[in-house]
Amino acid sequence: MRRAGSRKLKVCVMTGARSEYGLLYHLLKALRDDAGVELQLIVAGSHLSREFGFTYREIEKDGLVIGSKIKFPLKTDTSLSSACAFSICVRRMAEELERLRPDVMVVYSDRYEMLAAASAAMLMQVPMAHIGGGEVTEGVIDDSVRHSITKMAHLHLVTAQPYADRVIQLGESPERVHVVGTPGLDHLARLNLMGREALEGEIGFRFREINFLVTYHPETAGPAGDQATACGELLAALDEFKDAGIIFTRSNPDAGNARIWKKILQYEKKHASRVKTYLSLGQLKYLSVMNQCVAVIGNSSSGIVEAPALKKASVNIGRRQDGRLMADSIIPCSCNKLAIKKAIEKALSRPFQSRLASVQSLYGMGKASEKIAALIKSSDWAALRTKKFFDLPRANPVLSEAAIS
Repeated sequence: MRRAGSRKLKVCVMTGARSEYGLLYHLLKALRDDAGVELQLIVAGSHLSREFGFTYREIEKDGLVIGSKIKFPLKTDTSLSSACAFSICVRRMAEELERLRPDVMVVYSDRYEMLAAASAAMLMQVPMAHIGGGEVTEGVIDDSVRHSITKMAHLHLVTAQPYADRVIQLGESPERVHVVGTPGLDHLARLNLMGREALEGEIGFRFREINFLVTYHPETAGPAGDQATACGELLAALDEFKDAGIIFTRSNPDAGNARIWKKILQYEKKHASRVKTYLSLGQLKYLSVMNQCVAVIGNSSSGIVEAPALKKASVNIGRRQDGRLMADSIIPCSCNKLAIKKAIEKALSRPFQSRLASVQSLYGMGKASEKIAALIKSSDWAALRTKKFFDLPRANPVLSEAAIS
C-alpha cells in the first residue's frame, strides 16, 4: 500500500449519508481533477436506501465515479440495528481496502459508518486523514465516535482552533493537526443560489411571507423511544405559527429516526397547504431554501455552520449540538413546546433580525476543500504511519497515592 515512484496517490473516500456527501463534494471534485491522484470513492449506508431517497444517484449526477457500494440493513430503528450494520460495514470495508489498496483513507467526522470505515482501515494498516476532529456534540454518541477516529487517524484536518487544541489534548502531535475551516462553507463560496421563483418551480413549494426550514435528528445519547415525544414538542410549537410555510428534510438514519419521520409525515398530511417534506434536496436546493427562510429550526449542524454564514437565525433545539462553537445568530432552547415557541418568536423579532447582518462565521471562509486536498497530496504518508502519543506539559502534576501518603 505504499506509494512508489511517481505513480498516482491512491486516495480512498467513503460516504455513508447525504449529509456528509454534501460537505465532501468539493474535496471529491478536487481529488478527482488532480492528475496526481487516483480517487477511490466508496458509497455506503443510506445512500443506497429507497427510504432515504437513493441519494447515490445525486453523486452520479454530479459526475463522480462510484468505485464500489457497500450495503447494510437500515430497515429497523434501534441501537441493535446500528450495531449490526456497523459489523457488516467493517467487514465489507476491509474487503474493499484489500481490493483497492489505497495509500490513504479520508474519513469525515463522526457517523458510525465512518467509525466502521476507520476501524477497517486501522486493522488493514491504511493511514488515515480525519476531517472534523476535536468537536464536541454532547447530545449524541458522535462524540465517542469522533474521538475514537481521532486516535486511529494520522493527519487531522479540523474546522477551528479550539478543536485543534482538543485533538492535541487527546495526545495527537501538533505538527499533524491543521486548521482548515469546514468544507460545509465551500458551497456558499462557489454556488449561485437559486431565486425564489425558480426554486418554487423546482421543489413544488410556494413560499409564504414567513418560512421555516426544519430538520430534527435523533439525540442518540438518550433512549430511542424518547425521540417521538421530543419531535411532538417541536410540532406543537410550530402549530403556534399558523401562517408560516414549513419545509422539513429527512432526519439522519440514527436510532429513533423512523419514529420522528412518521410524526413529521402525519404533520405534513394535516397541514398540506403550507408544509412539505423532502427526503433529500441536495446542497444547492437545500442552501437555496435556507436562503429563502427566516429561520432554521431543529438540531442539524447546518443551523450551526451554514445558517450563520447566510445571516439566518437558527433555533437550536435540545442537546445534540451542545459543545460546538455557536455564532450570535443561534438561539438555543430546551426541547419543550413553550421554550421552542419563545425561541422562534425571538428569531422573528425585529431586534434579533436586525443583528444578523453583523454575524460572522466561526468556521472559515469557504476554502477548506482546497486546503485539505493540498495537505493530503503533500503529506509523507509513509512517515505518518508511525505515531507517538503527545503528552501535554503539566503545570501541576497529579500526585501519586504513594506521594500523598
